[in-house]
Amino acid sequence: MRVLIVTKIFPSGQEPLSSPFNRQQFAALARRCDVEVLGTIPWFPGAKLVSRWSLAGRQTEVPRVEVIDGVPVAHPRFLFVPRIGHDWSAALYTASLIPAALRRRGRVDVVLGSWAYPDGVAAVRLARLLGVPSVVKVHGSDLNVVAKLPGPRAILMRELPRASRVVAVSRALGDEAVGLGVSPTRVTVVANGVDSALFHPRDRAVCRRVLGLGDGKRVVYVGRLEPSKGVVDLLDAFSRESLAGIHLSLVGDGSARAACEARAAASGGRITVHGARPLGEIPDWMGAADVVTLPSWNEGTPNVILEALACGRPVVGSSVGGIPDLLRTPVLGALISPRDPDALAVALASVVNRHHDAVRIAAEGARGGWAESAQNLLTVLEAAWREGRR
Repeated sequence: MRVLIVTKIFPSGQEPLSSPFNRQQFAALARRCDVEVLGTIPWFPGAKLVSRWSLAGRQTEVPRVEVIDGVPVAHPRFLFVPRIGHDWSAALYTASLIPAALRRRGRVDVVLGSWAYPDGVAAVRLARLLGVPSVVKVHGSDLNVVAKLPGPRAILMRELPRASRVVAVSRALGDEAVGLGVSPTRVTVVANGVDSALFHPRDRAVCRRVLGLGDGKRVVYVGRLEPSKGVVDLLDAFSRESLAGIHLSLVGDGSARAACEARAAASGGRITVHGARPLGEIPDWMGAADVVTLPSWNEGTPNVILEALACGRPVVGSSVGGIPDLLRTPVLGALISPRDPDALAVALASVVNRHHDAVRIAAEGARGGWAESAQNLLTVLEAAWREGRR
C-alpha cells in the first residue's frame, strides 16, 4: 500500500526538532508500507526579505526534497498570506498542493492528512482529485481551538465527514470529531507510542550531573513555551509561597520565551530556561525531575506525559483532552483545572514532596511503543483502502 501524507507538522533539515511524534510514528509506518510525506512549507512573495520576523521567511532555505529517518519527504510550498485569516487558508493550501498531488497520480492508494485544518481538509480534497480514499489524523488544538472558529468549523463540518476514516490520539478528541459530523463508526483512537529505548527510569543524581543541575526539589516542563500550554500560568504558580525553594526548569522554545527568560532572570536562579533540546536529551531532563508538569489549556494526548511516566516521574497536568486518561491514579500524579495558577501551585507542592516509586509509575503508566502505534494506524489506512477499492 502506498500512503501520501500531507502535513505541516513534520521536521525538516532546518527544523529537525519539530513534531517528533509524527517523525517517529511515520518512520515506523514506513517500515510497514510505502510512505511519502509532503511536509509543507509556508511561502509568500518576498518571504525571504522578512526572514528575521517571519516563520515563513526563516523556512525559505528548506530543501525541496530530503530523507528523514528513512522516509522520503518533499517540501512543497503553500501560499500563506499573513493576516488573511483562517477562512481562506484551506483553499490556498489545497490549491498550492494540486501540482504535487497530480505528479503522483496512479502512485498513491491513500492520502493521510495529519492535522485537521487546513491539512486534513486538503487531504480530503486531494484524495478526491486522485480518486483514492482519505484519512485525517487529528491531534489536539486543531479540533480544540481552530475548529471552534466560525470559518474553519463550517469547512470542517462539510469536509471532515467525507474522509474515509478519522484517527484521533485520544477518546476526547474523537468525540470532538463526532461533534463535527463524523460518524462514530469512522473514528478510531490510535494512541501515540513511547520509545522505551530512550524513555525508562533513570537515576536522578546521574541525570542532574549530566545536565549540570544542582540538588533540591525540581519541577521540569518540556514543550512549547506558549501561553496556551500553560507556561505563563506555571510561572505565576512559582510566585506562590508554597513553591518557595523549589526549582523550575523550562525546556522548549516559543512565543513566550522572552517572558519566561525575564521571569527567570528575576528568580534568583530558581527558574531556568534551556531552550529546545534534541529528543535524545529529553530523557535526562525527565530523569532529573521530581515532578514533570504540563498545565495546558487544551490537549490531545501529549507525548510529554507518556514519556515522563515511562521515565517513572509523576506528572501534574490539566484536566483537558486525553490527559485524564493518562493520569488515572494518584500514583501517576495529579490533575488540576487549566488557567488556575493557585491550584497548580498547590498540586505541584503536594506531589513534589511525596515519595515516588519510579518503577511502579513506569509500570502503571505504560503504553505501547511506536511500532504498535504505527501498526494500529496502518490497520485504519488499510480499512480505508479496501473500502475505496470496493
